[in-house]
Amino acid sequence: MPRAGLTAQAVTDAAAELADAEGLEAVTLAALAARLGVRAPSLYAHVGGVDDLRARLAAQGAEQLAERLQAAVAGRSGAGALRALAAAYRGYAREHPGAYAALQRVPGRDERATLAAERTVAVVLAVLEGYGYRGEEALHATRAIRSALHGFVLLEAQEGFGLALDVDESFEVLVGMLERGLAR
Repeated sequence: MPRAGLTAQAVTDAAAELADAEGLEAVTLAALAARLGVRAPSLYAHVGGVDDLRARLAAQGAEQLAERLQAAVAGRSGAGALRALAAAYRGYAREHPGAYAALQRVPGRDERATLAAERTVAVVLAVLEGYGYRGEEALHATRAIRSALHGFVLLEAQEGFGLALDVDESFEVLVGMLERGLAR
């Protein structure tokens, strides 16, 4: 009999908190059960195991990121939209490192995560349209933007910037380079 008040969403939310606090690899059914005050086998009434749980984390993270990006670029275009997009992307990765890590690797094809990823891509494509990019060219540019932003936030999270330079300033330089590269 499932514990009253415990739902798949509550388990996913607890897993997201654990992932953000201790890292994605810390999300195990045993650790999550201890956090929720239940026995690990009882979690199977709500999630189909650790792979299912991580897929749920990825989908939820992808949805949150898509919402954050959409809100950031609303009413903006051109460089203003690109800067807002970049700041929102970095902000999400910093605030939710575990969820961000989860959304980078979706096990199998998860429809919910796929739809959220499509929303994220649509936001970037809308920003790129302001620069005159369409079709395949826009998709290549989307990959370039994601690669640049992901690389930066990953290095930042892993404390990979060892030089005595302001990391925020370096981020601004990166976004400025993206802007100039996109401008025709």
